[in-house]
Amino acid sequence: MLDKLSKLAFLSANTNKQAITNAFGRAAANYDKSAAFQRQVGHQLLALIPIQQVTHSKASVIDIGCGTGYFSDELQQQGFEVTAADLSTQMLLQAQQRCGSHCQYLHTDAENIVMANDSYDIAFSNLALQWCDDLSIPLRELQRVVRSDGAILFTTLVEGSLNELKHAWSQIDDKPHVNGFKSLQRIKAEIAQSGLTIDSLECKPITVYYSTAMKLMKDLKGIGATHLQQQRQSGLIGRQTFIELEHAYDYFRLDNGLLPATYQVCFGVLKNA
Repeated sequence: MLDKLSKLAFLSANTNKQAITNAFGRAAANYDKSAAFQRQVGHQLLALIPIQQVTHSKASVIDIGCGTGYFSDELQQQGFEVTAADLSTQMLLQAQQRCGSHCQYLHTDAENIVMANDSYDIAFSNLALQWCDDLSIPLRELQRVVRSDGAILFTTLVEGSLNELKHAWSQIDDKPHVNGFKSLQRIKAEIAQSGLTIDSLECKPITVYYSTAMKLMKDLKGIGATHLQQQRQSGLIGRQTFIELEHAYDYFRLDNGLLPATYQVCFGVLKNA
């Protein structure tokens, strides 16, 4: 019975991962049009690269969950030797179109990186690791492929993200429409399980503003963040439901006429001691 349950759990995890990969693959061609928030967060993460790593001649970086390669390109322009890595082949194709021969490309899973130990000086991952059920698993893989005294920089979303959208949906039905995210306490616990040392760890809100709730929903679809890790109820959402969502989200409308969408973002810099 235990073996059977283990196999079912394995199949469920892989089905979930494939669904996430498919969602981002569908979004790849138009991802950059909706990724202003991702770029804002990633630029703040870039600024956290330890100065000794920046001045290190030809330091090597793996950009895990590189997406369309925006930050792979930024990193190589700063003088790093960059490997753009993603689970989605469609995203890697977009990254290759952006970065050309300036980067190397790796089709791989953050939880099972197909590279040898001690391959890189730095690992960089912007808003990708929240899709992993247990953060300690990809962090242990990054620890393995990053050399001793190297750095692992990541951002991930924390519980409380998109609370305005969750509240608006709760006025319409009790079905899950927005993903839940880990607490900061759980993130700290999973970092501890990975064996890495925290150099800095900060959680802060970042708010994006929209004229309508539908524009927020369009951006979420545009970046591929449409897969629900919770069980989604079957059936399409009708036009009337979206009208109701607009009315419900109006509760948060500001004096300037805009609607806030607030993300809770964790910025982590870890040392591979």
